[in-house]
Amino acid sequence: MNRGNQILLALVVVLTGALVWVISGTLEPNITNVGDTAPDFQVRGDDGKLFTRKDFGGKVLVLNFWASWCAPCVEEVPSLEAFQRTMRDQNVVVLGVSIDRNEKLYRQFIKRFGVTFPTARDPEADISYRYGTFQIPETYIIDSQGKVREKIISSTNWMDSKFLQRVKSYL
Repeated sequence: MNRGNQILLALVVVLTGALVWVISGTLEPNITNVGDTAPDFQVRGDDGKLFTRKDFGGKVLVLNFWASWCAPCVEEVPSLEAFQRTMRDQNVVVLGVSIDRNEKLYRQFIKRFGVTFPTARDPEADISYRYGTFQIPETYIIDSQGKVREKIISSTNWMDSKFLQRVKSYL
């Protein structure tokens, strides 16, 4: 093998190794767990306001991923709405992020259930992907320091007295 072929072979080996390394890094999903720092995000709410995780500093953020077509989401939204009304004066904020692609169905859901907490639509599911959300509803309770204190997969009774006490302890 001449010198030119050896260099070409070495280059192919190095580039193949780099490609394998890049691909293997993208195959591992980012999964946010309890104790992790919550990933930053940016999403525009229905009112045009831009929300980021840092906007909720000093408060407990209840970040809820949902969709209008999700039966457990439909089941939990009344208690989540009641939770928001109960906790909003205690430095707890609910932010609902819908992965609905259809804006009309999203808006019908908000109206049908009288949702008053801030909501936003993330039709490409970029934010839920950053959190490692694969099942909805999925909710992250993030303390005032930006740490994930709880990760709730599927619907829950947001008005359970033990649960309310736990959330208050994160303040």
